[in-house]
Amino acid sequence: MCGIAGIIGTEQNYVAGAPDVHAMCQSIVHRGPDDEGIYARGRAALGMRRLSIIDLSTGHQPIHNEDGSIWVVFNGEIYNFPELRRQLQSRGHRFYTHTDTEVIVHLYEEAGPGCVEKLRGMFAFALWDEHRQRLLLARDRFGKKPLYYALSKERLLFGSEVKAILAAAPELCEVDPEGVLNFFYFGYIPDPLTAFTRIRKLTPGHLLEFAAGQVRVAKYWELPRYGVYEPSCEEECLEEMEKRLAEAVRIRMISDVPLGALLSGGVDSSTVVALMARASSRQVKTFSIGFSKSDFNEAQHARVVAQHFGTEHHELFVEPQIEETVQLLTHSLEEPFGDSSMVPTYHVCQLARQHVTVALAGDGGDELFGGYERYKKYLRRRWLRVFPPGTDRLYREQVHPRIPAEWRAGRFLYNLSLSFCDRYLDEISVLPASLRERSIFSKDFLYWADKQPSPYNLFRRYLIDSPTSDPLSRVQYLDAKTYLAGDILTKVDRMSMATSLEVRAPFLDHLFAEWAVQLSPRWKMRSGELKYILKKLAERVGVPKQVLYRRKQGFSMPLVHWLRQEPSPALLEILLEPKTIQRGYLNPEGLRHRIREHRQGLRDRSWEIWHLLIFELWHRNFLESATRTPSTISPWCKPAAERNDMQTVALVSSPA
Repeated sequence: MCGIAGIIGTEQNYVAGAPDVHAMCQSIVHRGPDDEGIYARGRAALGMRRLSIIDLSTGHQPIHNEDGSIWVVFNGEIYNFPELRRQLQSRGHRFYTHTDTEVIVHLYEEAGPGCVEKLRGMFAFALWDEHRQRLLLARDRFGKKPLYYALSKERLLFGSEVKAILAAAPELCEVDPEGVLNFFYFGYIPDPLTAFTRIRKLTPGHLLEFAAGQVRVAKYWELPRYGVYEPSCEEECLEEMEKRLAEAVRIRMISDVPLGALLSGGVDSSTVVALMARASSRQVKTFSIGFSKSDFNEAQHARVVAQHFGTEHHELFVEPQIEETVQLLTHSLEEPFGDSSMVPTYHVCQLARQHVTVALAGDGGDELFGGYERYKKYLRRRWLRVFPPGTDRLYREQVHPRIPAEWRAGRFLYNLSLSFCDRYLDEISVLPASLRERSIFSKDFLYWADKQPSPYNLFRRYLIDSPTSDPLSRVQYLDAKTYLAGDILTKVDRMSMATSLEVRAPFLDHLFAEWAVQLSPRWKMRSGELKYILKKLAERVGVPKQVLYRRKQGFSMPLVHWLRQEPSPALLEILLEPKTIQRGYLNPEGLRHRIREHRQGLRDRSWEIWHLLIFELWHRNFLESATRTPSTISPWCKPAAERNDMQTVALVSSPA
């Protein structure tokens, strides 16, 4: 596992400097504390920071081909590299390392950009072809590994994190109001947007080619059609599923360093641990986090699984030192990111890193097998109609704004006034600034937001273009394309890399995932039971039933308690300080009302308060330290011409 970075000049006479790339690499040392490597020749400079996992002695990057004309820096793991290596050697390619990275340069010699289609794993890499003067950037199919890029001052810059790009181009630290608006809606910023106007994420399953000063982005992979496979019986389904998932787990256990598993006590991670225990000749190491609040604590369930499979189990109870933790994490958050489960994720990764360098986890099970409670709610509301035709819009525009914020049924009625498609989008929204939650925002910000394209547009397009007509499969596809990459995998990557731990996700093996999405939806939800077939598989491989058939808790924090009782007053008062209000986003009266409601126990506003708190702390702890100036002037307050200038980036995108 590594962090990568680099600079390519747009003109032939540009000379890329190793010192700039070294500075980029130094900003992401936490991603790879073991080693640094830099290639700089002509207009190209590539750099990497390495966390040694495979081929500890000779895996130094950048890696090159036989004549030194092709160079690559790589972040991730290629699990089928032994097979690819044998095939390439049989065709005359000579290897000088035993690392998985080297197969990429020789595959590229064989197949050009199409080489990425043969890789099975998680990856983000940059390959420089000297002969063709071409840069190739690639990101894995689900987006397990991040990759950012930008154009500035006759050069293309890329990196595993935004801070690597800003280290070489601080002028790019201009907040993108569109990215901010998306954060308010979803609690994260979906690909390809970022919080910065001229920096973009490479979308999962896409390639970027940069040659002759032009950037071309194209899709190389897509999920197959959902729900087209109907096994003849449950036994056939379970047998095939077990074989495929067991293989995905087994190949992810290849490592030259200590390896374990993050065990939450849920269905997904428990199934992974069961398959690891069966495949390993050694005692599996497992790691769990617990909370003192019983309604959020899953530690006892993880303990049951660990005892059943005889693992070497480690657990940590997280006390509500919330202020210290949030201040720490928001220093490293490059974008506002509202998923509060980043806190326990950080702590469990920190615990695991004391014992292992690699850990397997259960991420992806919910998206593939229908594990979110919101799926049931969405399907239950499908045929519910309470507004006569033509009155739904009138309700949203004229009635809803006048309903007191504390009236609990207000959001429910607003949701039922929407189309079936938009009901799900509303359900997954946190603070849709130009729609439902207007009282929290300032009039000036709302005036600006009302004139912007809806952040829902991208999500609606995924629903419309989804490879299925089944309503459950459509929202699973949407979540796989947005929430999984933008929230779940972003959280796991950032928190694990902050502790220099590599996390692997067997459920997101693309071959297993392609098989899983093709299963008929009746195997995923049956009689209201979420993840029906996955729970049956977990039973089959020995996971105790008491763990499987219980209320889903999720890997989250007891925010409702912590933000009501535990934090020092100073933490929430940050939201009401003049510095916060002067940014121009928030309405102080609406903000005070929500905080008062929550503190008095009138309504649970913890999720909204948390997102706003993270947003402000991101300004203070990351953005202002990056720019070294107070960021009190919001980008949407700038003159339109100035904002348009910031958004001008010479990108040419081919259709996906």
